[in-house]
Amino acid sequence: MPKAPKTSKAKKLQKKVADRKKNPLFVKDAKNFRIGNDVQPKRDLSRYVRWPRYILLHRQKKILLQRIKVPAAIHQFSRTLDKNQSSKVLGLLKKYSPETKTEKKQRLTKLAEQKAQAQKTDSKKVQVLKFGLNHVTTLVETKKAKLVVIAYDVDPIELVVWLPQLCRRQEVPFCFIKNKARLGALVHQKTATCVALTEVRKEDQAEFDNLARDLRQHYNENHELLRTIGGGQVGIKSRHQQEAIKKAFELEELKKTSQ
Repeated sequence: MPKAPKTSKAKKLQKKVADRKKNPLFVKDAKNFRIGNDVQPKRDLSRYVRWPRYILLHRQKKILLQRIKVPAAIHQFSRTLDKNQSSKVLGLLKKYSPETKTEKKQRLTKLAEQKAQAQKTDSKKVQVLKFGLNHVTTLVETKKAKLVVIAYDVDPIELVVWLPQLCRRQEVPFCFIKNKARLGALVHQKTATCVALTEVRKEDQAEFDNLARDLRQHYNENHELLRTIGGGQVGIKSRHQQEAIKKAFELEELKKTSQ
């Protein structure tokens, strides 16, 4: 079939579009984002990133611990020292950090040279931090430990979940700190579940006494730690839903009272 003739209105519109294209002041410069052409614009791709499995598990565990009810014995590990207190504790513990392999080698070489020359050797016991879960447990049981510092992020938590109660029973000051890597750095390891201090030098005695008194007050004598359960927090969607139900209930009650 032959095409219908264009009306005057259609001709005018076509002429207008053609004039607009020819206007040199407004030249259309469309970008071409195909391969080898214009650079793609920056986009936020964080939602589309395939995160490593350990990050996914870490995030899921964090949300899960917020939702489910956590027993008080486990929830107490989240009550860590604040920034100021932890810096004081770590500053004191750093003074008693054990010697490295190089330092030990140098010390033993010096002792061997002194013995070879028949000189008097200094065989004084070195006051250092004790680490290792079995070793720390033995020190607490025999009441030789004066301070125990436990990492809050030990996994599985069953390894150390009983240690705070043992410290309470043996009347040894203890605390929870972030995190196991910081404790590991004190004893030249990657990580450490807990460390213990058995002896303190005279110049640090006053500082240690103040610290031990504060820790006893916050942890050993704080019975709320064993009564407070954690978790039970609902998500944002559930919270909005609960608020909407509560609001509707209040409106219903208002209507009944107004009648």
